[in-house]
Amino acid sequence: MDKKFFKERVLPFLLAIIVIVIDQITKCIIVKMLPIQPGTYMTYGTQFFGDFLRIIHIRNTGVAFSIGAGWTYLVRRILFSVLPVIVLVCLIVYMIKSSEFTKFQRWSIAGIIGGGFGNIIDRIFRPDGVVDFIDVKFYGIFGYERWPTFNIADSAVVVCVILFIISLLVGLVKDSKEKKDSK
Repeated sequence: MDKKFFKERVLPFLLAIIVIVIDQITKCIIVKMLPIQPGTYMTYGTQFFGDFLRIIHIRNTGVAFSIGAGWTYLVRRILFSVLPVIVLVCLIVYMIKSSEFTKFQRWSIAGIIGGGFGNIIDRIFRPDGVVDFIDVKFYGIFGYERWPTFNIADSAVVVCVILFIISLLVGLVKDSKEKKDSK
């Protein structure tokens, strides 16, 4: 493997590894410090900036916004573990083989992959569900007094998807401008 290939196509996976490690460490800390009491689904920890940011311990057996939490274990296992692993592995292979992505886009995709695997690890090894612990006040926007509780992996996915979309839009604007200028 030559240096350029490694630097451009493999090195961004360092971000994925960092996201996975930080995500799993923070989840282990939450599980150890804020055990969920039997018969409950949540344990409160501490709050910051009044009640704007709370650290709590909640388990999510679904995906974003607890979608699918009430589905059977087998359906959740297939849709929320097996299928995402297949999609992430395909994304990794495509990212390594393709020359379509910019360096910035590769790092963004690596952050998405890291976040995806961070939550898949929970879905496979934590039968009670994904550990979520960041709880933010949302002031009634979109009907939410508090945003659905999330974790580091979720944050990495959201931030990196936004960065990836911005990079695509910037690329489209740049291409459009170059086409105009060449006429």
